[in-house]
Amino acid sequence: MPTFETPVLAGREVTLRPLSIDDVAALEAAASESRAHYGFSIVPDGRGPMRAYAERFLEQRDQGNRLPFATTWRGRVVGSTSFIEPRIWQWPVGSELQRSDRPDTVEIGSTWLAASAQRTRCNTEAKLLMLGHAFETWRVHSVYFKTDERNQRSRHAIERLGARFDGIRRADMPGADGTVRSSAYYSITAPEWPAIKCGLERRLAR
Repeated sequence: MPTFETPVLAGREVTLRPLSIDDVAALEAAASESRAHYGFSIVPDGRGPMRAYAERFLEQRDQGNRLPFATTWRGRVVGSTSFIEPRIWQWPVGSELQRSDRPDTVEIGSTWLAASAQRTRCNTEAKLLMLGHAFETWRVHSVYFKTDERNQRSRHAIERLGARFDGIRRADMPGADGTVRSSAYYSITAPEWPAIKCGLERRLAR
């Protein structure tokens, strides 16, 4: 499986940089501001669990399954996000669409923010940076998102981006609360990206 280098994505107030084990203390501090909205999300509580979380993501990076970021906003670490499972499709033999150096599709997920960065421009700018890289640098055909079916806060945030609801995958994976989770899936395709980009830029300009 090919591996892709985690880029540095820099915007006006947000920078997404490759996650490092040195970020553990800052991530722990961000996660401890308030845990009121982490009920359906896996956000470690405490230094040991956060270190194990970062180590697992870095191992998945080395396996080619994840590109994890530390999210910095106005100069401080406020959370994390990832490109997950960047996939190169196997096209029919001889297809001019076959590629080897960049993915055809990718998921954006494992996103969480400190309480002080929630309901701010931080998430919008971070998603603009990630979607821009996916569609304009990698030239993917699609980006998808998934979240716990019950997580209305997360679903509304994904829908505000302009992603289209694809459906519910029942009994999809373990939930953060220890139950068997059904996931709501959303996606954005390459032809939809220009209009969505304009919408995100307008939101950030307000």
